[in-house]
Amino acid sequence: MNKTVREKIEERELLYLSPLASKSRNTKGRKRYEEPCTLRTEYQRDRDRILHSKAFRRLKHKTQVFFSPYDDHFRTRMTHTLEVSQIARTISRALELNEDLTEAIALGHDLGHTPFGHSGERVLNSLMPDGYRHNEQSVRVVEFIEDLNLTAETIDGILNHSYDYNPSTLEGQVVRISDKIAYINHDIQDAIRAGIIKTDDIPKESVEYFSTTNRIRLTKLVNDIIENSFGKDKILMSDECFKQFINLRTWMFEHVYNNSPAKQEEDKAQNIIKRLFEYYCEELKSLYPSSAEKIIMQTVCDYVSGMTDRYVLAKYEEIFLPKPFIQKNNDEFLFKLATMNGLTK
Repeated sequence: MNKTVREKIEERELLYLSPLASKSRNTKGRKRYEEPCTLRTEYQRDRDRILHSKAFRRLKHKTQVFFSPYDDHFRTRMTHTLEVSQIARTISRALELNEDLTEAIALGHDLGHTPFGHSGERVLNSLMPDGYRHNEQSVRVVEFIEDLNLTAETIDGILNHSYDYNPSTLEGQVVRISDKIAYINHDIQDAIRAGIIKTDDIPKESVEYFSTTNRIRLTKLVNDIIENSFGKDKILMSDECFKQFINLRTWMFEHVYNNSPAKQEEDKAQNIIKRLFEYYCEELKSLYPSSAEKIIMQTVCDYVSGMTDRYVLAKYEEIFLPKPFIQKNNDEFLFKLATMNGLTK
């Protein structure tokens, strides 16, 4: 009997991947059973579903650090995601882990990010009764809003990619550390490009250990992780590399993320999101008076958090700024979410 392409891939995984790797054949499965694909493993199907999702496409117009940059060479949330994927796949391949699962987690890890980056996340966190965390919203996007029916391992990796979480698979751990490596390195490049810092400003100790060259710094970090993680049940850096990396990360928070010209527009951005959130909550309360306020707020959170930077600005202008008559942008997805969340009139 001829074997399918998927079955051949699954057999190669058993032969060539590390005993510690996640094997497609041994997945914990999906919430809803689906017949196996003849061509792709379960993790390959996850990757493809994420790649073709609407939420993934919107990442190209969501802030990484710099709000709505006109310079095409600054990172957006999508280019950040692609860089995380590239780093994570390199590490997974070297450690003989499951590269397909790694890629699926990497591509999906930031689907729940807000417009205007972490500043948008902070304002939604202050508005929502139970707070807002982009990793949890990423899971909500794939499980509820777009209903991708992903495997348990991919969802676990997406949920647990953030700093204080612990993925259950080594592939998830690889994405978690690759996310940090990616944003520190590319944000240094973008901050230099923006004139916020100069190469000479980077701490001397970090320069001596990592170099000032992005390529050399990345290579050193990736090689250190591979050398210290191979054959182990945890993804690790050496003590010295970890110390130097944390020092560089701390310096970036002090000089770029928390106290730089990149943050000058943050109050304006947060006010825009807050006003839109409040506006849509009042609109849904009037349209669905019998519905619980918490469900209304969740519906608006789903809608606003999914917006791109430019769509937020367009909606703010449409709703709050006076202008001659123009055709309005359509809010039909807000009402689709209202139905999905069970709001009642």
